[in-house]
Amino acid sequence: MDLVARIRGKVIPAVPVPFGRRGKIDEAAQRAYVAWMARQPIGAVATWAHTGRGLLLTDEQRAQVLEAWRAGLGEMPIICGVGVPHAARLPSDSTARTERVIAITTRLAEAARNGGAAAVMVHPPAALRGLRDRERRLVALHRAVAEVGLPVIAFYLYEAAGGIAYAPETVGRILAIHRVVGIKLATLDSPMNYQDIAAVVREIPSALLITGEDRFLGYSLMAGAGAALIGLAAACTDVPAALLDAWSAGELSRFVSLNGAVDAFARDTFTAPIEGYVQRMLWALGAEGVIPKGASDPFAPRLAPAERERVTQAVRALRRR
Repeated sequence: MDLVARIRGKVIPAVPVPFGRRGKIDEAAQRAYVAWMARQPIGAVATWAHTGRGLLLTDEQRAQVLEAWRAGLGEMPIICGVGVPHAARLPSDSTARTERVIAITTRLAEAARNGGAAAVMVHPPAALRGLRDRERRLVALHRAVAEVGLPVIAFYLYEAAGGIAYAPETVGRILAIHRVVGIKLATLDSPMNYQDIAAVVREIPSALLITGEDRFLGYSLMAGAGAALIGLAAACTDVPAALLDAWSAGELSRFVSLNGAVDAFARDTFTAPIEGYVQRMLWALGAEGVIPKGASDPFAPRLAPAERERVTQAVRALRRR
C-alpha cells in the first residue's frame, strides 16, 4: 500500500480516547467511536498523537487503543505517534539522554509496527531541546525510527505546546531520510513559520506536507498542504473532509463556504485553554450521539461548565451551515 497516495487530499483525524468515570478507557464508547469513524470519508486515522494523549498513556493503554482501531477499521491505515512518554526518566548527560530518547521512541515504533500500524509520526523530542548539536541528534532520531521499517512522518510542533522549532535545514535533512515520507506542521499562531517550513518541503518532490493547523486549516491548504492530520477532525469529521475535497477539486465557492464553517467551529473548540480541546472534541462527539456524553479526558485542564454548552451549540451551528 502506498501510504502517501492513500492519504493525499484526505483528512486524517487525530482521535481522542474516551475515558469513563474511574479513569479507565470506556471500551464500549471506544468501539462505538471506531465503528462511526470507519464510515467517515477519511484517508487514515492517527492514534497515540497529542489528541490521543499518546505520551501520557501506559504501554497497556496504547496497545488497547491500537487493537481497538485495528480491529474496527479493516484496511484503513493507522498512523501511530511515537516518542518519549512524559513519565520516562532521562539521564542528564547529553549523549546518554539522546541514546535513551532514541531507544524509547524506536521501542514505541516497534510496538506500533507489531500492532498493525501502517506508519508512525515522530513526536518532537522536547527532551533534546536544549542540548548542544541538537540538529544532528534530531536527524539521528528520525533515522533510527525509519530503520524500524514503517513509513515515517516528521512532526513540527510549536514550542509553546512542547515541541521544537526545527531549523529549515534540519527539516530538509530529515525529509531526505529513506522512509520519511512527509512532515506534519502545527504552528498554531504563526503563519510565518508555516510558510517558511512549507517552502522547504516544496523543494523535496517526494515529501508530503501535512497540515496540523486546526485554526487556519483552509489557508494551510492554500499554502501547500496535501493532507490534514488534525484533532479538529476527531468530531464532525465529514465537514473538514469536504473542505479538503472542495480544495482538491478546485471548487472554490464551496471551499470558501466550508472554510468559514470550519473556522467558526475551530474558534469554539481550539481556544484557551488549548489543552482543553481534547475534552471539547469528546463533548462534540457526545453532542452528535457518537459516544456517551459523559466520556472524559482525564488529562484535561479544568474547564468552565458553560463550555460544554458552547461546544454543543458549535456543533449545531456547523450542521446548520
